[in-house]
Amino acid sequence: MDIDPQKMARYVEELGKLGELPDGGMTRFQYDAAWAQAQDLVARWMREAGLRVRRDAVGNVFGRLPGADDSSTILTGSHIDTVPEGGKYDGALGVLAGLAALEALAARGERPRTSLEVVSLCEEESSRYQANFFGSRAMLGLVGPDEPATLKDADGVSMAEAMTAVGLDPSAVATAKRDDIAAFVELHIEQGKVLETAGTDVGVVEVITGLVWEEVVVTGRQDHAGGTPMDARLDAVQAAAEISTAITRHVAEADKAGRVTFGRWDVRPGWPSIVPGEVVFSMDLRHTVAEDLRARADEAHRIAATIAAGRGVEVTFERLKDETPTVMDARLREVLTQAAADRGATSMDLPSGAGHDSQLMGEHVPTAMLFVPSVEGRSHCKEEYTRPEDCVRGASVLATALHRLAF
Repeated sequence: MDIDPQKMARYVEELGKLGELPDGGMTRFQYDAAWAQAQDLVARWMREAGLRVRRDAVGNVFGRLPGADDSSTILTGSHIDTVPEGGKYDGALGVLAGLAALEALAARGERPRTSLEVVSLCEEESSRYQANFFGSRAMLGLVGPDEPATLKDADGVSMAEAMTAVGLDPSAVATAKRDDIAAFVELHIEQGKVLETAGTDVGVVEVITGLVWEEVVVTGRQDHAGGTPMDARLDAVQAAAEISTAITRHVAEADKAGRVTFGRWDVRPGWPSIVPGEVVFSMDLRHTVAEDLRARADEAHRIAATIAAGRGVEVTFERLKDETPTVMDARLREVLTQAAADRGATSMDLPSGAGHDSQLMGEHVPTAMLFVPSVEGRSHCKEEYTRPEDCVRGASVLATALHRLAF
């Protein structure tokens, strides 16, 4: 299935300008101005491709190619939002590849047996709100009616207020639920360098990692930096540093599949002449085996408690996300592997160390993921890049797989 390389490149570049930062990279958060412009642009491109376009109550944008049986849908796509100072390929490429794939299929003039649809999901990254796959959850009927009002961003703006500002009705989130999705296939950049190192064109995901996000609070005692001897301090920073280092060592030594990251730190009161009384930091813990993920989390808590007791400080954990590993559908994986072969692309099976919408979707409908290479494995940064030929090849493999599934 041929994809227009010039149009694909234009899609990537034009969408990548919405939310672009002066020094490179992107910040495009759920329901902000750049997000709204991006969804409008994708909707316009969907209409130009001959697809039927609609938006649901949470702002997901769909482009539909109706089938002879319009009662069920094979869905593809990904998310439109980014992490802070992220790249223009994470999520967005899956939306654009899905659009290009359906555009190519529509151009053939054949009517599919089953309806096909591409979605630009409103949220995946939890960058503005701790929304946890809000777009996917809405489609699956997993969003509570009070969530938009209770979720707030760092500035205290509720999600309900943000939705209203972009023309959405927060009281209507339940109407986004769907019961017609027969399968979900998501193209995504790898966000690692397995494919690049192996010299392989595409990856077929076997399992998506489990994920635990926690907020860790270490409480010591605030004191004067000059008047308090070293052996009399209850320094929250020193305790937090020892805790994070010890947990990192444990995860690294346990096995190669585990990951732990402490990416956000807030030292209070945060003044040079004050011994810190409190530190709040994040812990991102991942593993592809559910039992091992639980074991690492339990051990992290034990390590922290032991160090805190030894230093005379307190430590608490608040769980913000808890996602189990998700195994991809075997039949859909085989379809992707065969589609790659049909297009003359080399493929390999591999796990995903990053979480994706497919993780949640895979718990409810048959789901598969197709990875394309990330240069030097870079992602969640301004250096994130996937070569144009890899973008086109991935979209071509995706289109071939969708043709096998729907025609």
